[in-house]
Amino acid sequence: MRNYVYYKVLGYRFQNFKADPQSKFDELFKIFKQLITHTSGDVDEALDWLRQLDKEYELTNKDYTIDDFIAELKKRGYLRDKNDGQGGMSITPKTEQAIRNNALEYIFGKLKKGASGNHKTKFTGKNGEETSTDLRAYEFGDSPQSIAMIDSIKQAQINNGAEDFILTENDLLVGEQEFKTQTATVLMIDISHSMILYGEDRITPAKMVAMALAEMIKRNYPKDSLDIIVFGNDAWPIQVKDLPYLQVGPYHTNTVAGLELAMSILRKKKATNKQIFMITDGKPSCLKENGEYYMNSNGLDRRIVNKCLTLAAACKRSKMDITTFMVASDSYLQSFIDEFTEANQGKAYFTGLKGLGEMIFRDYTNKKRKKL
Repeated sequence: MRNYVYYKVLGYRFQNFKADPQSKFDELFKIFKQLITHTSGDVDEALDWLRQLDKEYELTNKDYTIDDFIAELKKRGYLRDKNDGQGGMSITPKTEQAIRNNALEYIFGKLKKGASGNHKTKFTGKNGEETSTDLRAYEFGDSPQSIAMIDSIKQAQINNGAEDFILTENDLLVGEQEFKTQTATVLMIDISHSMILYGEDRITPAKMVAMALAEMIKRNYPKDSLDIIVFGNDAWPIQVKDLPYLQVGPYHTNTVAGLELAMSILRKKKATNKQIFMITDGKPSCLKENGEYYMNSNGLDRRIVNKCLTLAAACKRSKMDITTFMVASDSYLQSFIDEFTEANQGKAYFTGLKGLGEMIFRDYTNKKRKKL
């Protein structure tokens, strides 16, 4: 039975509110969403891990077992049986949506909420879309709706005195209009083998960031576009719904292919601002020329490096900003990233996995905007 503290004031009875504890399903579902991301969408493996955690930490009880949880997942539409004749279960689009929401809350939930809507520029003028707090003198042709009446009256009192109040055209102030812009973003994710080497899982945080960024853009900046590409020996686009299933492969790092694909995508966009976010943990070690691969994983091969620098400069000429997030801190890689960033006049962050999402979020929302 709940314990309440009662107070009696003027005949009204008040009580301390105590929320119902989180349901057992909600507790397990929160863990399950994390596990399904780590297992790249493998339901059976995620449930095996969940059973092991249950044995160690007693997550369930006799009244609600793991089998009950699985049955409820199916009932609520989060799981379905596979129809391939081999048995097993798979997640549904509803689960994919829940995973993206979970990623958004996990990565960006601790940040203060910013203004919703589209990106605002630092430029103002007559033909903007939203009134700012900046005021200027009225000019012929300004819309009457833009006149700040209260501020204009104050200005008239200052100019003409309060006793014989006169409001003239010279007293009128109008609110400046802030422009809004659309932004086209390509997120490049490195899926080379080194993203799971050395006992560190780097691909899962990269997936979480991608899912959170996609969900954030969808909610707050619906006019913006986000394309996601992965690059190993080659580069190819993926859909947001594919992110939970993303895995690394036995690949080298063909940064050149990733940049070429990103540029091709952005050239087709009509957005004012175009940018590339690249998440990687290593040096470029591969390129493809005339249908043949050239690979060198031993060092910073100048043939490969120079091609990357050429593309970085080409992006700059095409007004495509590149921000590199290096999720490794090897000092010998910094020279390449410095060259690459200088060629594009972009940004680079040398970071571990901690805080990656927050940095991408802030860079996305705070990036200086171009004039329309």
